[in-house]
Amino acid sequence: MGRTCEITGSRTRVGMNVSHSNRHTKRTFQPNLQEKNFQSALLGRKVSLTLSTRAIRTMDKYNGFDGYMLQVRNVRVAEGFSVAAKRLRSAILKAAAAKGLLAPKAAAKPKAAKHAPKAVAKKAAAKTA
Repeated sequence: MGRTCEITGSRTRVGMNVSHSNRHTKRTFQPNLQEKNFQSALLGRKVSLTLSTRAIRTMDKYNGFDGYMLQVRNVRVAEGFSVAAKRLRSAILKAAAAKGLLAPKAAAKPKAAKHAPKAVAKKAAAKTA
């Protein structure tokens, strides 16, 4: 899979060069991809990925590779992750669950009513006044 970020899915795009005389010629826009090695504490090994610089900055924000993989949403995984990145994430989630790092899912709380009866009465009184 050439010239594609394994996390964000950003890839080569096609566009146009536009000259001063407004001539259009085709060109490509390459993403800024870097080969990056991360040390995974949960897996106990080094992981090598091809990432865009935006993805690298995002991983730094979430305290590294393991922190990002534990906190990323499932929607993001389905949209942009490569097959290898999906496998790595599932392995990290299994390792974190085995070590007891994942919080148990909270019990569903009953939903509160959107508007309390007093608030509805206040609004109705304000409209008539």
